[in-house]
Amino acid sequence: MSSKVQNPSAKSELGQALAACRHAFVVFGLFSAAINILALTGSFFMLEVYDRVLPSRSVPTLIGLLSLVIVLYLFQGFMDALRGRLLSRIAVRFDQALTDRVYCMVSRLPLQAPRSGEGIAPVRDLDAIRGYLSGRGLTAFFDLPWLPFYLAICFAFHVWLGVTVLAGAIILIALTLLTEVYSRGRVREAAQVGGERTRLAELSRRNAEAITALGMTGRLLDRWQEANHKYVVGQLRASDVIDGLGSMGRVFRMMLQSVVLAVGAYLVINQQATAGIIIASSILSTRALAPVDLAISQWKGLVAAHQARQRLEKLFALLPVQPEPTPLPAPTKNISAEGVTVALPQSQRTVVQDVTFTLKSGSGLGIIGPSASGKSSLARALVGLWPPVRGSIRLDSAALDQWIPETLGKHIGFLPQTVELIEGTIAENIARFDPSAPPGQDCRCRNGRWRSRTDRAPAAGLRYTGRRTRAQLVCGTAAACGTGARALWRPVPGCARRAERQPRFRGR
Repeated sequence: MSSKVQNPSAKSELGQALAACRHAFVVFGLFSAAINILALTGSFFMLEVYDRVLPSRSVPTLIGLLSLVIVLYLFQGFMDALRGRLLSRIAVRFDQALTDRVYCMVSRLPLQAPRSGEGIAPVRDLDAIRGYLSGRGLTAFFDLPWLPFYLAICFAFHVWLGVTVLAGAIILIALTLLTEVYSRGRVREAAQVGGERTRLAELSRRNAEAITALGMTGRLLDRWQEANHKYVVGQLRASDVIDGLGSMGRVFRMMLQSVVLAVGAYLVINQQATAGIIIASSILSTRALAPVDLAISQWKGLVAAHQARQRLEKLFALLPVQPEPTPLPAPTKNISAEGVTVALPQSQRTVVQDVTFTLKSGSGLGIIGPSASGKSSLARALVGLWPPVRGSIRLDSAALDQWIPETLGKHIGFLPQTVELIEGTIAENIARFDPSAPPGQDCRCRNGRWRSRTDRAPAAGLRYTGRRTRAQLVCGTAAACGTGARALWRPVPGCARRAERQPRFRGR
């Protein structure tokens, strides 16, 4: 699959994906502006009730104000619902812009960085960013710029009310900064330990037979308990900091509301403010500081999303987008290796040195040698999995890096050391999930002629769900799919791993 993301220039790929949503973010900001203006409804309603309705004892005025307030609140709720739906769609668009790139990166990562241990971590990182974009945390940051607007109204009521709310805002912002300082390291440490814990669980799952047969379950259980303990402790430390500071912020905001009421009452006693200002300023101060409180409570998600972005940008730099080569005709003449030297990925240690040979169409070559002599490494180089550090491998005089991987793969039969079916029918696995392959077709025969095997066709329709073990497949459905199909997921006895320049499986 070719990635749809273009080569990054000044901006990172994540930055480009966010920039593509900038018009949606502008609309989201307009919705936030409308909602924050409508949030003044409650404060000014109480101001009018205490300063106009109660002194005049006018019921029609009260009914008119109440009707207007109900309409404004309904409109505010409608705008808030639209804003939430828009934010969810921004997150989906961001995911769609990067999901192909992340999948291709997950597929390439074991080839170019087999020891990185990342696994499917890039997928989880993309999910973490998308989850934060669609959550309430981003809403808080769009509401925070309206804090000075609310403070200005408090100052318009009375200077001491403005000073009180401003002091409370400074203290809450300080709590937010403390949350950032004390939580970032703990969240990063918990994420690292969580990755080690996940890798250990996956390793145990993939090697369940060997672990059980060799009696290693108890010892690996001890390692799991140690990793799990570190992960849980790290999560607790991060949660203690964030929840503790978040609780302080919520308690302080409620306390500030009472302080504002007390200051307003003092001003009314000294005839420097009206009774309506007491209630209005209290409601206004609560609304002004609500985004700060929400930002503190969502800080853990923000830190996780920020660290996920850093990891993704690092992997994007490690595995840049591959340019699309010019399409070439199908190879028909020869394959040649010219002074090929192969080294392990992310290592300077060479495993194959100065291999040179030429094979014409119809010829064959068998490579025999002891274990760890480089047979599999050479096979990986011949199919383009491990690019040679020196020399070149050519098909009909064209180097492997000049071929489109999807096109080149149609002309290669390759049996890796670890063989595993992909979820789907066995026929789909044999046809390499080519949607244009006719259904129910059997594999290619050894003599190179295509023909249907009606007596074995039912086996090709069996579905592999990923829950069967390799041994069950070899002893069961493998035998029913024919000789060529067996070569797909178990080696021919007596032969080493091999890479062939002919298609092994194809529909009619």
